[in-house]
Amino acid sequence: MHPYRTHTCGELRLEHAGQPARLSGWVHRKRDHGNLLFVDLRDHYGLTQCVIDVSSPLFATLERIRPESVITVTGAVVRRSDETINPNLPTGQVELTVKDLTVESEAEMLPIQVAGDADFPEDLRLRYRFLDLRRPEMHDNIVLRSRVISDIRRHMTAQGFLEMQTPILTATSPEGARDYLVPSRIHPGKFYALPQAPQQFKQLLMVSGFDRYFQIAPCFRDEDGRADRSPGEFYQLDFELAYATQDDVFAAIEPVLHNVFEDFAEGRQVSPLPFPQIPFDEATLKYGTDKPDLRNPIVMADVTEPFRGSSFGLFAKLVDGGAVVRAIPAPGAADRPRSFFDKLNDWARAEGAGGLGYINFAADGAKGPIAKNLEPERLDAIKTAAGVADGDAVFFAAGTARDAAAFGGRARERICDELGLREQGVFKFCWVVDFPMYELDEDTGKIEFSHNPFSMPQGGLEALENEDPLTIKAFQYDIVCNGVELSSGAIRNHRPDIMYKAFEIAGYGNEEVEERFGGMLRAFKFGAPPHGGCAPGIDRIVMLLADEPNIREVIAFPMNQQAQDLLMGAPAPAEPHQLRELHIKLDLPKPKKKVAGEG
Repeated sequence: MHPYRTHTCGELRLEHAGQPARLSGWVHRKRDHGNLLFVDLRDHYGLTQCVIDVSSPLFATLERIRPESVITVTGAVVRRSDETINPNLPTGQVELTVKDLTVESEAEMLPIQVAGDADFPEDLRLRYRFLDLRRPEMHDNIVLRSRVISDIRRHMTAQGFLEMQTPILTATSPEGARDYLVPSRIHPGKFYALPQAPQQFKQLLMVSGFDRYFQIAPCFRDEDGRADRSPGEFYQLDFELAYATQDDVFAAIEPVLHNVFEDFAEGRQVSPLPFPQIPFDEATLKYGTDKPDLRNPIVMADVTEPFRGSSFGLFAKLVDGGAVVRAIPAPGAADRPRSFFDKLNDWARAEGAGGLGYINFAADGAKGPIAKNLEPERLDAIKTAAGVADGDAVFFAAGTARDAAAFGGRARERICDELGLREQGVFKFCWVVDFPMYELDEDTGKIEFSHNPFSMPQGGLEALENEDPLTIKAFQYDIVCNGVELSSGAIRNHRPDIMYKAFEIAGYGNEEVEERFGGMLRAFKFGAPPHGGCAPGIDRIVMLLADEPNIREVIAFPMNQQAQDLLMGAPAPAEPHQLRELHIKLDLPKPKKKVAGEG
């Protein structure tokens, strides 16, 4: 007999009754019934009930040890009586009568409980992550993550993609976040950068003659954490295709995402192929965001003109100054009590807005302060533009196009949830396409890249030379699911002449471009195929499939929001001899002086 187990804790069934068995695992839960002690023994595969009689010399030992101690038990598999069968447990028809016991490792008093569904502070869970991962929900999330990655690999390989690895120690790259730098011991004063993404390397693979590349790529960005973004590091399905148009990229990745989500949907619906494509300008107009949650049926509309020159002075004055007005329909809200509208008004003020104006299109006419200041034809124009009917209400967001979109988008989500309109049990995908190539920095007045600087502008060199940069669109796109951006992607700028011009518009001289991107630029001068790709986030995919609101729930050993690894104690000070080897002297910020009277 194997020294630790003949079966796993999730394996025993009714057909094993009468056979000897040996199990090893963690003591999940104990129940003392006086003459009988029941122990639920748990391992990676499941849970089996073990039972020992008070007459056994092992009873006292098993009674003494704490939960989460690791034990090995040997005994006979017996059928449970009908009244004690647990139908919720795969092993619930049998139990193991303990005849022999070995305590492999005794647990101390637990800082967090594994059994049960008690909540614990996140910092405590992360400090004792090895215990947290024993909890069934967390354990299942990590198993799901492994299965999803395996499924992705299978689907990508079936499409002819080659899995390849790119360097971890590399040079700095403008990916929109701060780099993590690694000092070089043998090149004093110089630093490697951990890759924010394998962007340049995957493009170089296309230039090197490979046609379809992918990897489950680690990416490192020194940025703040949030619910859907892990600080420090994350993983993405990074892929690239040669001789590819934008539609080719979509055709390659849509079936992979569709199949993976269907494989793990567990009854939830997945958007049919092909996924809808929404231009950036349309997305910001209708949804107030470039990552719309299409489970929300509310569609915003432009109602600037009905307010132009109107008697509703607040909006009329804003429109005269160049502002826009967006309508946010609230289906069926006209008969809601006044408290419903007051609550949304209070929410708007808490968001920094002056309030949330509205019109109630009741069956006996339009009502509300705004309606009183508008002629019937203006009310009809608003009603038509917003696509509402009697019984509906309309809320409004006014300001610059950017501000009205941002606030209107938040209001759209809030109103949807207040009315309970969000569709459940579905994964709704879309592409957001035609992103602006450039945007204006409102603080400096300078033109800068709005997305990936290596993207191909629509219209190519001719557009860069002859059009207003702020009107130029790029072959850039995002894949969005349920309001979560899974990935950004682009058809790449593979022409040196177009690249020089694109960077010139953003304020980069040719010398600076060559210095910063010399490796890739050099490669493009020796024959580069048109190419493009994308990189959906693995962590976010699993987060959606696991129905978890926090990305740290699907990562085995995540950092906290302050980019600290509480389990391993990172970041930590370096030893003096390590700093000497790296030729580094610390110039730490001075501690703040205490102000008189501070405790």
